[in-house]
Amino acid sequence: MQVILDIINSTFKPIIDMGSGVVMLIVMTVLAMAFGVKFSKALEGGIKLAIALTGIGAIINILTGAFSESLQSFVENTGISLNIIDVGWAPLATITWGSPYTLYFLLVMLIVNIVMIVLNKTNTLDVDIFDIWHLSITGLLIMWYADKNGLPIVFSIIVATFAVILVGVLKIINSDLMKPTFDDLMGTGSSSPMTSTHMNYMLNPIIMVFDKIFDKFFPGLDKYDFDAAKLNKAIGFWGSKFFIGMILGFVIGIMGDPHLSIDSIKNWFGLGFTAGACLELFSLIGSWFIAAVEPLSQGITNFANSKMSGRRFNIGLDWPFIAGRAEIWACANILAPIMLIEAVLLSKVGNGILPLAGIIAMGLTPALLVVTRGRLLRMIIFGSLLLPLFLLSGTMIAPFATELAKKVGAFPDGAQAGSMITHSTLEGPMEKLFGYVIGQATTGQISAIITFLFFTVFYIGIFAWYAKEMKKRNAVYESKNNN
Repeated sequence: MQVILDIINSTFKPIIDMGSGVVMLIVMTVLAMAFGVKFSKALEGGIKLAIALTGIGAIINILTGAFSESLQSFVENTGISLNIIDVGWAPLATITWGSPYTLYFLLVMLIVNIVMIVLNKTNTLDVDIFDIWHLSITGLLIMWYADKNGLPIVFSIIVATFAVILVGVLKIINSDLMKPTFDDLMGTGSSSPMTSTHMNYMLNPIIMVFDKIFDKFFPGLDKYDFDAAKLNKAIGFWGSKFFIGMILGFVIGIMGDPHLSIDSIKNWFGLGFTAGACLELFSLIGSWFIAAVEPLSQGITNFANSKMSGRRFNIGLDWPFIAGRAEIWACANILAPIMLIEAVLLSKVGNGILPLAGIIAMGLTPALLVVTRGRLLRMIIFGSLLLPLFLLSGTMIAPFATELAKKVGAFPDGAQAGSMITHSTLEGPMEKLFGYVIGQATTGQISAIITFLFFTVFYIGIFAWYAKEMKKRNAVYESKNNN
């Protein structure tokens, strides 16, 4: 295997050295054509992805360059260590796709999905190709630890592959389990093929534990729930991304330079406007990624339908097809200041992230919507309780993300030497912890191996319980549809 990997790396390294934009232009174009997409559409998708990656990189450099001095001053003035830069999801995607192993994990999961479909273990065709990077991070994290512990590359690849397959299989099964809930939330009925294989929904089992506790002990609080659409309308521009960004810029500026002077106020406004612009642009360019993979997704769908005609498939998409639900944004608006407060309070017990690019918690709110079925009060309470888990996992992977970013040439130019990067609300915090405990187990220490075994049993066990609960929910949906 090492010989094969060496050949692959020597073949593709010159291309990879040209940068992530060129790599993804080639990868997306070739993959789409392989699935029958005509050259012009395949090339269009590849170019869109390359432009999106380039745009995100430029925004991150602006953001980190503008904030690095204030953040450093804040750390020096207060002693609060929140010096890990929150760069958001897109740079992490860029970094992960810069590794050749991401393509390997993509191939593995394409095969796994096909096998599951052939064996009738799923009805979902996962076309959310780009988001394989979420799974890849787990695999790459394991390999990173294994390498630091001096283990052979073949061993680390095998262990990482098994972990990726386990999480990937559960992720696909989850997409089947969620399908009736998506139908209900969107009001489309069972005729809709849409579901999601996105990693953020792998937090559903943990959220369901909170939901069952709420059902048991606090059911009366549901009468105080409120309408999300009305809340968003009432909040107005105060809950917009540009306003939240501006306030964050003000806060960071004041923390770094609390003196009331003309120069200080000018700096506060400058940081506020910069942050507001960057948060708006993050959202805009994020939509480019979805458009970029559309030709490939359609090609895979057409290929599957032509080879298995007559069988009805669910289509596993990225999460934003459900983004029209107002609860997602109302909850995110409320959780943003809560996360900032929690980040400061937790700075003495392990958190090193000052939330910025991930302050709009899209790695959490869609899952809250699905499990609670839009009960906003529950979404806010559960979200507040779960945000520390994201901060913990984001802090934990920062050394790995930083080293990988430097290795693939994607570390922000504006960041100071010695600083680290991460994403404060990176999807799949449990899967990142899973990668961590597996990585620690590669040391061979008995305590680390026992921790890995306990975590694995818990991870699989809670998903099995969650699947049972979702099947009960789906049986109720089916009964209603039949009446």
